[in-house]
Amino acid sequence: MSLLYDKKPFEVLGVSPSAEASQIRAAYRKRVKACHPDQYQDPEKQKAAQEMLIDLNLAYEEALKLFSQRHVGFNLVSQEEAKHFAARLVEQGNLESALRQLNRADSKDAEWFYLQGNILMGLRQYQTAHQSYREAVRREPENNRYRAGALNAAVEDRRSRQPVYRVLRWMEDVFHPGKK
Repeated sequence: MSLLYDKKPFEVLGVSPSAEASQIRAAYRKRVKACHPDQYQDPEKQKAAQEMLIDLNLAYEEALKLFSQRHVGFNLVSQEEAKHFAARLVEQGNLESALRQLNRADSKDAEWFYLQGNILMGLRQYQTAHQSYREAVRREPENNRYRAGALNAAVEDRRSRQPVYRVLRWMEDVFHPGKK
């Protein structure tokens, strides 16, 4: 359970921990209608209802997060295994899946951040890629490959902010939608 929410979200919503997303949403809506502050005239009751609404919102977010983790199959794998599968997905051109696979790693080293930077560069997320490369450099300052990745990402980030570059990327996306 998240450290941000210290109560049991399923209990607050009145559903079982094995509830489906539709049941969680239905319980949330029902409880919100029952305790919405706008239905009270008394300021004390409005304040109590507002606090209950905050609890419900937090519980709802946490319950949906727990549900999605349970159903996406988001279980952690070893760092080496995550990097291996991510690299194979990159070779196949499936960058989004590679990034998801990489994020399943139970820990992160410099090589992990370098691989994440490579994937993000392919997705044209240059600023985030630069941050990943910088973290790889921070962990292994002597590695020139990581430094080169950080420099390349910084250059591409700066270039991508220029209007001419944006127009060219837009045209590429319009006329060659599958190519990145």
